[in-house]
Amino acid sequence: MTSIDFNKINDLAENYKPEMTRFLRDMINLPSESGQEKAVVLRIKEEMEKVGFDKVEIDPMGNVLGTIGNGKRLIAMDAHIDTVGVGNKDNWEFDPYEGYEDDEVIGGRGASDQEGGMASMVYAVKIIKDLELEGDYTLVVAGTVQEEDCDGLCWQYIIKESGLKPEFVVSTEPTDGGIYRGQRGRMEIKVEVKGVSSHGSAPERGVNAIFKMGHILGELEALHGRLKSDDFLGKGSLTVSEIFYTSPSRCAVADGCTISIDRRLTTGEDRELALGQIRELPAVKAAKAEVSMYTYEKPSYTGLVYPTDCYFPTWVIDEDHLVTATAAETYKSLFNKAPRVDKWTFSTNGVSIMGMFGIPCIGFGPGKEAEAHAPNEKTWKADLVRCAAFYAALPAIYLEKTVN
Repeated sequence: MTSIDFNKINDLAENYKPEMTRFLRDMINLPSESGQEKAVVLRIKEEMEKVGFDKVEIDPMGNVLGTIGNGKRLIAMDAHIDTVGVGNKDNWEFDPYEGYEDDEVIGGRGASDQEGGMASMVYAVKIIKDLELEGDYTLVVAGTVQEEDCDGLCWQYIIKESGLKPEFVVSTEPTDGGIYRGQRGRMEIKVEVKGVSSHGSAPERGVNAIFKMGHILGELEALHGRLKSDDFLGKGSLTVSEIFYTSPSRCAVADGCTISIDRRLTTGEDRELALGQIRELPAVKAAKAEVSMYTYEKPSYTGLVYPTDCYFPTWVIDEDHLVTATAAETYKSLFNKAPRVDKWTFSTNGVSIMGMFGIPCIGFGPGKEAEAHAPNEKTWKADLVRCAAFYAALPAIYLEKTVN
């Protein structure tokens, strides 16, 4: 029988709602698009030190890592703290960085995706300290960078370069109150076609790369309909997201055409399969098109460049996995009901944590997936409270399940 007082955890989480609200609004107030996170990282470091983390450090990539405990069971929790831009400000009903607040919600860029998760994690540590819930575990709370540009790159760096390999990781991406155990993977694919320019008055003298690409586009649309589906993760998909051309002028035949493809990968699909499906299209062969993956080589705000292919693998952990079971037990113990177990539609840092390195990853985070990247983004104060309680209780429950 557990000795954890779940009522005290819930009560403390509720008591810290004003502090979490203030902290989240401070983060929203600091613009932090990918590669520009320095100010918000320093603000997070300040809050971690204030609530009593045992150690707080910023690694060479710029990720902020707060640690409590020195036990042998290593657990990590993750929130990416970069955001996308605001888009057309005319679509916002309030200033996206000044933010908005009423009795129930907090608005602003990053509220759900996903600085709210950071606010809950930091105050979960405060609850752990207040209630003396430490045990034979070490907890690392990570505020990670560049996820919006290149999901999982931060954890590739943390695992490979820092040697941090936790037993499992909690992703605090928004889950709308559910426990999430997987997602489709994705790839960023480039298709390039070459042509020969000529004067636009005599197109027969040239080879129009745009026309060649037109045949490929039709076959790609048909390929999308044939992609496989999975009962849990759903269907693989592809869409053409960008198109570029080269031409001497508007009065000439285009001598080059390139498209970008956003490919979502369901269970059983990987990079070789996805690239091969496109390379085997008749129009691709006829055009002698080059099919490749994009690479990501942008520097972090510290100036560090950590190149990677734009391939982000599919991942799922079983519904009866120890980590899933621990998360479900934590939820039931705190909230007196069974959780909804589901998956993300979008991509997360789990693509490297679980997809590349096989470290179990489970999701529970404040906010809703539909708020991500949308104007008038918001999260709910009640979610911050529930998530803080969940993060505070989870390590102790995991310790009990692995010791007993």
